[in-house]
Amino acid sequence: MGPNRSFLFAPGDHARRVEKALTLAADAVILDLEDAVAISNKVAARALVVAALQASRRPHGYVRVNSFDTPFCFGDIQAVVVPGLDGIVLPKLEDAAQLVAVHWMLRALERERGLPEGGIDLMPIIETARGHVAVRELARTAATLGGRVRRLAFGAGDYTLDLGMAWSLEEAELAPVRAEMVLASRNAELEPPVDTVWIELREAEAYVRSCARSVAIGFQGRMCIHPDQIDPAHAAYSPPAEEVARAERMVAAFAVAEAQGLAAIQLEGRFIDYPIVQRAERVLQLHRSIQAKKS
Repeated sequence: MGPNRSFLFAPGDHARRVEKALTLAADAVILDLEDAVAISNKVAARALVVAALQASRRPHGYVRVNSFDTPFCFGDIQAVVVPGLDGIVLPKLEDAAQLVAVHWMLRALERERGLPEGGIDLMPIIETARGHVAVRELARTAATLGGRVRRLAFGAGDYTLDLGMAWSLEEAELAPVRAEMVLASRNAELEPPVDTVWIELREAEAYVRSCARSVAIGFQGRMCIHPDQIDPAHAAYSPPAEEVARAERMVAAFAVAEAQGLAAIQLEGRFIDYPIVQRAERVLQLHRSIQAKKS
């Protein structure tokens, strides 16, 4: 599917914002039926979202449905599984059985409607204490669903609310759950997770620092709530040009050394063995996927 550096939210019942979001450079747009839509508008918003999914667009099109234990989740999924839907975002995941049930619903609807089976991505959000405690089990279950779930996402707004935490600009209080999500994802052989939205819209420098911390700990991208957050996310979650160039030199030099029977070399003052060169290859793979998206 290409890079997943930015997932931009747009309220599903606001046609103008949805239309604009679908023209922007985000890697994916999430048309929201949950928190951004008033209870009185939730059912009506489904038709607007379905219509938007049929329009031509640049980014992938996802829909965030309401959480599993609400009266709206089943109806949301039933309504939006149509051609043009790339993925479902499932909020407040806490129980592996919920994940299996949503996968089952999606598979049944894909078969019924002549869509490719397994073609709709399912991205759960971990955003409660119960979800945090269960994240290893949730990731392991996700890995058994035939590729339906490629990655998890983290939601700090509901998480800090649930735990009664103060959400600070430097986010030290979020380090444990972030680390656990990266570990659980890797253990289950999922993609790296996608990080939380940033709600302090005037704190642009703090947002850049947050993205840098997120990259350093192992996240692959960011959920965004404003178009101005897209470019900083892309800058943070894309390898810098100098890192790409160094990775190219490392891979080339190691290939020559390996052909000579060597598995450890020095280049530009850096020790290089298989783990280091494999990381360089990942950098190049991400760079190529980003370049392919631009073309």
